[in-house]
Amino acid sequence: MPPRQTPTARQLRLGAELRKLREHAGLTARAAGEMLGANQARISNIETGRFGLSEQRVRTLAQNYDCTDEALIDALVDMTAHRERGWWEEYRDTLPPRFLDVAEMEHHCVALRVAQVINIPGLLQTPEHARTLFRQAVPTLRPHEIEYRISHRIKRQAILHRAQPPQYTAIIHEAALRMRFGGGEVARAQLDHLAKTSEQPHVTLRVIPFDGTVFPTVGHGLDYAHGPVPALDTAQLDAAHGSELIDAAAQLTKYRLILDRMEQVTLEPDASRDLIHRIAQDT
Repeated sequence: MPPRQTPTARQLRLGAELRKLREHAGLTARAAGEMLGANQARISNIETGRFGLSEQRVRTLAQNYDCTDEALIDALVDMTAHRERGWWEEYRDTLPPRFLDVAEMEHHCVALRVAQVINIPGLLQTPEHARTLFRQAVPTLRPHEIEYRISHRIKRQAILHRAQPPQYTAIIHEAALRMRFGGGEVARAQLDHLAKTSEQPHVTLRVIPFDGTVFPTVGHGLDYAHGPVPALDTAQLDAAHGSELIDAAAQLTKYRLILDRMEQVTLEPDASRDLIHRIAQDT
């Protein structure tokens, strides 16, 4: 089987985690290949997500690397079980790869925490709100490109409505609630949608009010996807040049702490919902 030309974010992550295990064991790629009965190039292709792996091959590698964390091994094995392409693959030729990576990350997470200061989180946006944002993109998007992005964003939201949805916590600054993107009618519809969605048992929405005395933040959008084990968590940062996926342990610890501190200065969920209703009435 020839190497993959475009491994997905999940395939890349599996390879990266196997590389971490190898390096922790103090083995070179050449030594690991010899233990597996393969060459160094095969190990390199495995660690860059270009070669698929069977469940048994993952367990053999973990054993060779003296990994005793059974929960982590089981989670890595599970990553080999999902060989079918996700719905996001239909957008591979029409959207930048980062859009697909985010959708894949969300699809496989067990819980999701997000924080936004100016924008409404993507999983909570209405189509018209999203359309307003995409119309302001730089460089300017053509009409069909905007519609592709809206369609992709709405399909991402399906994870909140599936049979076993992830626990979803959104921290939103009051500034984002008061932005009148698209005008009063679009803004009110967006706020009403937020309030209604926050009533779902697996959704927690918390607002940082303007009158807060402290404001811990990274200054840009932050999504934190919890994996089946902490070692497989992923943080996703928004930036003008695109999104960035982060899986380094030290960075994950930092972003968990940032989210914890942001949550400490939020209103309780009921009070947050009441504030959203009040802002909607004034919009």
